[in-house]
Amino acid sequence: QVEVVYSGGGFVQAGGSLRLSCTFGGSTLNDYSMGWFRQAPGKEREGVSCISWTGTIIRYSDSVKGRFTVSREQAENTLYLQMKDLNSEDTARYYCASLPRDDYCAGSWGVRISSSPLGQGTQVTVSS
Repeated sequence: QVEVVYSGGGFVQAGGSLRLSCTFGGSTLNDYSMGWFRQAPGKEREGVSCISWTGTIIRYSDSVKGRFTVSREQAENTLYLQMKDLNSEDTARYYCASLPRDDYCAGSWGVRISSSPLGQGTQVTVSS
């Protein structure tokens, strides 16, 4: 069972920035492709980003492309999501997710990411 610790969520004004982190414990980040998804109250889960275990293949949903940046730091065993130009539509609970190492974020990666949550997530609230 992969255990993770989240940090970086919170309240921010529209136009602001936040950086989320998801740190592995008891397992090695390098064993997985990874990603983030989010879920707002009353809405379906939305895959936000996917990054291969190599870090060389990265995908974003259209709603965050150009504003969010996913990265992974193997030495820190941590996955990051840098978010900028936030708006009220970004308000949601954010989760990191793991995929098998041989998943290179192809096809319906958003569905697969949204099906593999780790831990309790972290809340992001954007005030307009």
